[in-house]
Amino acid sequence: MLWPFNHFRRPRVPARSTIETIYGMIVTQAREPLFYRDLGVPDTVNGRFDLLLMHLWLVLRRLKSVEVGAGLSQALFDHFCIDMDDNLREMGVGDLTVPKRMQAFGEAFYGRTAAYDLALADSEVALAESFCKNILNGQNIDKARQLAAYAREAMEELARADLAALAEGAWRFPVPQAAGTVA
Repeated sequence: MLWPFNHFRRPRVPARSTIETIYGMIVTQAREPLFYRDLGVPDTVNGRFDLLLMHLWLVLRRLKSVEVGAGLSQALFDHFCIDMDDNLREMGVGDLTVPKRMQAFGEAFYGRTAAYDLALADSEVALAESFCKNILNGQNIDKARQLAAYAREAMEELARADLAALAEGAWRFPVPQAAGTVA
């Protein structure tokens, strides 16, 4: 007999291939050379990590806005954590140090996403200032404004994607633009 209520069932877990596709899109975009060459993001482990966090924040922010996005966003965040753990181990970080580094990654993620959310609620200038502080090491507000404009464009692109496109990873990040360039 089928019960008329399914409130006690576990939520449907997104397919691993879907999570890998979306996470792969985030990583690929965060590695786009223009961010480092023309937009001032330091081409360092920390610079790449910060850009990865920014893109993850953009996607998770959009997923939070859809009714069934919670499971997908949690699975995506879990995949990010597994990837960070795997990367640490590949770099030779010892088993006793990995949890401390993972805690630092978590603090960085939550701190930056909270800062970006607050800045986004405030103004475009506040978002640029937050990017300047967290991604560009306080070095170049003009480049941070360009990053903020890119983030807004990415948010618009994600907002245009319907639930099916979001859930399948069938959307694309915009091409980042340096000031004065045309796609």
